[in-house]
Amino acid sequence: MFSDGANLSHETGGMQAMKRPTGRGELVLYLDFDGVLHHENVHWHPRKGAYLDAPEGYSLFQHAALLETLLAPYPAVRIVLSTSWVRVFSYSRAAKRLTPALRARVIGATYHSIMNPQAFAAMPRGYQVWDDVQRRQPRDWLALDDDAQDWPDWCRDRLVHTHEHAGLSEPAVHAELRDKLAAMCASTA
Repeated sequence: MFSDGANLSHETGGMQAMKRPTGRGELVLYLDFDGVLHHENVHWHPRKGAYLDAPEGYSLFQHAALLETLLAPYPAVRIVLSTSWVRVFSYSRAAKRLTPALRARVIGATYHSIMNPQAFAAMPRGYQVWDDVQRRQPRDWLALDDDAQDWPDWCRDRLVHTHEHAGLSEPAVHAELRDKLAAMCASTA
C-alpha cells in the first residue's frame, strides 16, 4: 500500500512518521461511502454487522455500480477511501465492500491505524482529505462526499457534494462528477 519515502503527519494527532503513500503524481478520487454509495444512516450491530436504517428501497452500496460506470472512461483515476468505515471496520474490510472494479482502483485511505483515531475523527472531513492530499501528492484530485461542512475554502471546488439520502444517484450530482472527472482527466492528458 505504501511506497518508499518518509513523511510526517502531525495534523492527525500522531506526530508519527508515515511512509509516503501510493498515488504521488496520479489522479485520485477521495470516496466516502455513507451518503454517497447509499443512504447516510448506517449503523453497526455486533450480530448484524453494518446495516442501513432507511426507508424501503435503500440498500448498502446500491450506487456502487453507478460510480463504476462514471469512472469507466477514466482508467487512470485511483480511489482513496475517505470513509469512517476504514476507522471502524479496517481498510481491507472497507475496501472489500466495493465492487471488484472499484476495489481494483483503491490505493489507500485517509485514515491509517498508526493515527490517533479520536483526533482524526474530530477533524472535519475536508481537512482529513486535505491532510492526505499533502501527504500523497496526487497530480490532481476530487472528493465525493455528503459532508460539506468545514471544508477548507481552497479545495471546495474539488468536492462533489452528494445528498445524504440520494447519494450519487441524484442526476445533478452524477452530472457534476462526470463533468469534473472529464475536466480533471483532460487537463492532465
